[in-house]
Amino acid sequence: MGMMMRLLLAIAALFAAPSAIAESQFKLLVFAKANTYHYEYIPIARESLEQMARLHSFELVWTRHPESFDEDLSQYAAIMFLNSPGEELNAGQRAKFEAYMRAGGNAMIVHRAAITPPGEWPWYEKLVGRRVGVHPMVQTGVVTVEDRNFPATFALPDRWVWSDEFYVTTNPFDVRINTVLGVDESSYDPTKIWPGQVSRPMGRDHPIAWYHDYEKGRVFVTTLGHEGAMYRDYTYLTHLMGGIYWTATGRGQAATSKR
Repeated sequence: MGMMMRLLLAIAALFAAPSAIAESQFKLLVFAKANTYHYEYIPIARESLEQMARLHSFELVWTRHPESFDEDLSQYAAIMFLNSPGEELNAGQRAKFEAYMRAGGNAMIVHRAAITPPGEWPWYEKLVGRRVGVHPMVQTGVVTVEDRNFPATFALPDRWVWSDEFYVTTNPFDVRINTVLGVDESSYDPTKIWPGQVSRPMGRDHPIAWYHDYEKGRVFVTTLGHEGAMYRDYTYLTHLMGGIYWTATGRGQAATSKR
């Protein structure tokens, strides 16, 4: 084969396989299925997360099909449930996801994905770490950074003015979590809810983002992210990216300063 032919083949290979130029650091599966309450966010979030994947050199696989859990999950460094809870999976798919976590897989839970019918899949509730009950209406409040050493807080101010559904949670399975973000209940009305429902304050200990170990993997949960426009917000996206980075790699936590 002549030198010119080898050169042409090499150039063609570069155009055919751009990943050869910049290899992805890890592979993330994002499960985002439209439902009654959350669907407008999907095209916005997909565009933002795909741009994030290009910027940070990781591979993103976006799916709305629960059947994706029938495939080989071991190829993913992490799986994100984006406003789509585990109840969307059938028994076989749930078993596959449980096996993935027991083999060292990692999970990230975003907003609506933290809500699942109580008692329907206790394993998933333990993975989330908290049971979500009612939640007040969307309001502007002050989010507080509770763990400055965790990557999902690095770009956030200590007190962050944000508008969202600030979920009220309980801990029926006595799961230990590490709180990343809280919310100052004096900055909004924790009782403002729809007619016929009752919402009560949680008090000083009101986690809205956290992490913990589960089975043999890592889990990061953020209950923020109700409105579609949030997935264009730079600060919120840095919060998500910090969570993705830690969940997929286990890296990025700042060492606690010694005195």
